[in-house]
Amino acid sequence: MIKTDMKNFADIELQLKWESRYGKHIDSFFAGRVNFWRDILPKALLEKLMNRSIGDSVDTSFNAGEIIPNTDPKKLFDIKHSQFDKTFLPDRTVHPRQGRFYPKGILKGIANVFRANMEPFRCAEVHDSNILVDFNHPLAGTQLHVKATIRGIKSKPGEKGGGMSNDWMEILTTGPGMQIRWNGQPTDFFSDNPFARMDEASDKHFYEKPRFVNHLDDTAIENISELYGKVLRDGDTVLDLMSSWKSHIPPHSNPGKVTGLGMNLEELKENERLTDTVIHDLNENIALPFVDESFDGVICTVSVEYLTHPLAVFKEVGRILKRGGYFIVTFSNRWFPPKVIAIWQHLTEFERMGLVSEYFLLSEEFEKLHTHSIRGLPRPEKDKYYGELFVSDPVYGIWAYKH
Repeated sequence: MIKTDMKNFADIELQLKWESRYGKHIDSFFAGRVNFWRDILPKALLEKLMNRSIGDSVDTSFNAGEIIPNTDPKKLFDIKHSQFDKTFLPDRTVHPRQGRFYPKGILKGIANVFRANMEPFRCAEVHDSNILVDFNHPLAGTQLHVKATIRGIKSKPGEKGGGMSNDWMEILTTGPGMQIRWNGQPTDFFSDNPFARMDEASDKHFYEKPRFVNHLDDTAIENISELYGKVLRDGDTVLDLMSSWKSHIPPHSNPGKVTGLGMNLEELKENERLTDTVIHDLNENIALPFVDESFDGVICTVSVEYLTHPLAVFKEVGRILKRGGYFIVTFSNRWFPPKVIAIWQHLTEFERMGLVSEYFLLSEEFEKLHTHSIRGLPRPEKDKYYGELFVSDPVYGIWAYKH
């Protein structure tokens, strides 16, 4: 049996686990064709990965500062409002908002920062006289736990000088941490008319024709099902919020009842997991047509980005959930442009998790927040976009439990 060594490539699923004051977080990245001879991995992790077989997993914990530098007070500093270039983007005016991330190139008069620099920094606080910016990594000062699972091993030709190398910890930690508030302060996602849409006509017209298509590739759909399977329990009464012709509940899960609330009756009738259907437009009427504490769980798949009154809807979800009930929201990086809310298009993918996290936190209905991201997996060869896109659609999941 072939095992990992310096003469082989390995496909490795890297899983970053960390905690915040709000809950637990997992960020997964599929590292393909890892070259142990050339690529960069922490010594403690590299040693554990040697002489391993496909399916083996190793775990390594890193104290704050070992992978990501600790918080540097010098990277937290004030700037003038005139140093924030509101005209940085050609299509819209950009205003500094508390807790949000922006490319460093938007700043003027900062040493070693140039306009082409797209590395994100956090706008920590906004005051009338100044802006407090944070150049520290969002996971600075956080203890990190890395789990690495061998998914494939392949022999490689002999090594030669030169060539590219990958710093897999840098890749793994680029993005994670951006979904959490700065210093416990709510992030300002709600200025600048964030819930405006390109098409403000009634959603009834947009969704009147059924769409029997998958909006994500099969790997992404499987990842969503696996996330649901970790939380759903047999016998649960479940509401599939903003449902369609598939619910993505895994085959091995046996909920007692699944109610689908959606916009198109033909799509809902096609959904084999539903035991009950309700036609309802949440953007027209935020009140869910159910009595208090009537569901064990609520799921919402690739639809949260269309809600124009999300805080009120999350409040309603809390009302209809039983105590300890769960609300799971999943999304990717695809959407219908005419109906997606404006703020969604202006955020990075991990900031979108931050936006949905704010929905949970500001509703004051939930606790024990969890976030889970899955990136970098190969796109299925049978997928229609294979050849154009080699990486599977990313999956972002956020869930929490009713107080």
